Amino acid sequence: AAAAALGLLPLGKTQSPESLLDIAARKVAEKWPFQRVEERFERIPEPVQRRIVYWSFPRSEREICMYSSFNTGAEDPVAAPGGAVT
Repeated sequence: AAAAALGLLPLGKTQSPESLLDIAARKVAEKWPFQRVEERFERIPEPVQRRIVYWSFPRSEREICMYSSFNTGAEDPVAAPGGAVT
């Protein structure tokens, strides 16, 4: 009620705290690629796997564009017929 009175939350809306699972999965996803997590630990419960995978992907459109760009800055050589590189 005090937060709503201060204008921090819309009236009638409450905010739930983030779950411990989400906090832990987010921290793991920030530090290690999911493949390394899978290789390191034998058994990872499926709900934990899903949350780590969820937090492993970028959130903003800018980050998605940055990570999906395959441009390395150098032109790729074009292979000619017969396997010769031109």
